[in-house]
Amino acid sequence: MEMDDQITVIKGVGEKTALSFGKLGIRTVGDLLEYYPRGYDVYDDLIPAASVAEGQTAAIEASPASGPRMKQVRNLKILSCRLRDGSGSVTAIWFNMPFLRNTLKMGTKYIFRGKVVRKNGILVMEQPAILSRQDFYNRLHVLQPVYPLTSGVTNNSIVKAVGTALKETGLGGDYLPLEIRKEYGLADYKTAVRQIHFPKDARSMLSARRRIVFDEFFLFTLALSQLKRQRAGKENLYRMKECRECREFLERLPYRLTDAQLKVWNEIREDMTGGHMMNRLIQGDVGSGKTVLAALALLLTALNGYQGTIMVPTEVLAGQHYETLSGLLEPFGVKTQLLVGSMTAREKRDACEQIKNHQVHVIVGTHALIQERVEYDNLALVITDEQHRFGVRQREALSDKGCDPHILVMSATPIPRTLAIILYGDLDISIIDELPVNRLPIKNCVVNTSYRPNAYRFIEKEVLAGHQAYVICPMVEESEAIEAENVIDYTEQLRESLSADIAVEYLHGRMKPREKNEIMERFFKGDIQVLVSTTVVEVGVNVPNATVIMIENAERFGLAQLHQLRGRVGRGKYQSYCILVSGSQGKDTMERLEILNHSNDGFYIAGEDLKLRGPGDLFGIRQSGMLEFKMADVFQDAEVLKDANEAAQQFADNDVKLLLKKYKNLHEKISIYTNDLIFL
Repeated sequence: MEMDDQITVIKGVGEKTALSFGKLGIRTVGDLLEYYPRGYDVYDDLIPAASVAEGQTAAIEASPASGPRMKQVRNLKILSCRLRDGSGSVTAIWFNMPFLRNTLKMGTKYIFRGKVVRKNGILVMEQPAILSRQDFYNRLHVLQPVYPLTSGVTNNSIVKAVGTALKETGLGGDYLPLEIRKEYGLADYKTAVRQIHFPKDARSMLSARRRIVFDEFFLFTLALSQLKRQRAGKENLYRMKECRECREFLERLPYRLTDAQLKVWNEIREDMTGGHMMNRLIQGDVGSGKTVLAALALLLTALNGYQGTIMVPTEVLAGQHYETLSGLLEPFGVKTQLLVGSMTAREKRDACEQIKNHQVHVIVGTHALIQERVEYDNLALVITDEQHRFGVRQREALSDKGCDPHILVMSATPIPRTLAIILYGDLDISIIDELPVNRLPIKNCVVNTSYRPNAYRFIEKEVLAGHQAYVICPMVEESEAIEAENVIDYTEQLRESLSADIAVEYLHGRMKPREKNEIMERFFKGDIQVLVSTTVVEVGVNVPNATVIMIENAERFGLAQLHQLRGRVGRGKYQSYCILVSGSQGKDTMERLEILNHSNDGFYIAGEDLKLRGPGDLFGIRQSGMLEFKMADVFQDAEVLKDANEAAQQFADNDVKLLLKKYKNLHEKISIYTNDLIFL
């Protein structure tokens, strides 16, 4: 079995299963072996039923105390059963598993293992697995891989397929030179792949993970350094002339730019009017005013007779940017066009025609901007917003729509400067490190789940005062179906708790773009007062009237992501509040959340997060959406990132072609990794 063989060569993977695997990006044996676990499930010893605690995944040996009972809620069949052992009892519930009604026998002992949650004031074991004693003890204290899933793919099906592939695949030679493996104490590739999927113990898993993380960072930084070398000193083919309209634009603003904004604008202006093409990152905290700088750069581009484009990760954000930029630029005769996936075929066709004929100067959109049918006329400026949501390949695909256009990327994700220099190694970095003077600092509080009734009353008070609120629910599992149910159920609970006059709606990842846009539009207009959402609202949306954000299970998120979410409020003139609800009162959890409680400075928070999160913190939640790594986390793995960058520089500082002859496997790996965009 070879790494590039189709997945169907694995026994048990037929055409139908292969289609489901394809949804996860698994099409070859190599794809499968590089589809790493998102975590590990460790079976702990049995405990008495009376000892189970909220938030715990517990295993008990108990008997059904009564026959299972079934009820139907909407399209959901819920089976419940009281389980009893010598110490006491606990209720178990299962969703859409009616067959268990005939399986569970009163008086018969079973081992039940599942997550313990609190529902309607009582502890409930949710969706517990039912195991034989032999099965349970075979798994006791063993790290069981847990993979991201989609419909039609179970964790067990991936485990079986990976096990077969590891037995029958040679895995090829190790591309990483022996001297680097020795210098940085890295496991060989074959061992790492085997142990990341099926580790014999925690130490083996840590060693395997370190090697894989090193590989990701090493390839990434080496590719970026070569990209920067290629771009260095490239002639500015779109040399702009300064325009009085840019000064007039600044004078028309109802506020004065901060000193930090003015400094960054001068850097952008000097790039665009200078002798070399611009490759610049603007890193600024949420609400620091990056969009107005993008507007200035686009205005300068349009007034010089060129086109500019700005790509954002969501249609909601694209719509908001379109409205903002249209309002800012139209007074200067600059026409703006929106291009997103949910537009009708006719709308897209008309938009593409106007873009091709240069009837519009500024184009705002999502990934639709890089589709083959979109042709630009003299594209001189490419901006990507929320940079961490786009990979290098997507950036390149957009810039390839022009002939060496200026590149400006923006990110509100706070990353310590030492890491940003590595991660954005192909770009010059500008930092906006101050907020507009008219912004009131957000007031924060960290509370436990018992505070919810008070939080609901506070939200109600703010809504009655004419404001709006967000409530964020975590994505408890990778499955979007579970994510959606979580948000929908919480919305029902909130509707019951708040006044009937308050409009409460939900937003989640499974909704169609048009539905998301409609909900956000209604929220923006004030027709919806409370929006219950997953992190789909994290990126960039701007509702100045929203004054409260309540984040459930805050301990599940990285600090940088929590700070991003908090940035949805405090965007207007009103005092705003962030309520962090923690389901865990552990010392480490509270220490992390207190950092947010006492600071609104994203760069300080990122630095503190970096100090707290060590390489052994494997079961925490990764920073959402950070760049394009399968396993690496720039915070958790900061030291490995620095090592990998140091190792990559040994190659980057030498003649690449000579090195490629010596390290053939390395060349092939980099070519695959970069999808032939950067090398040769």
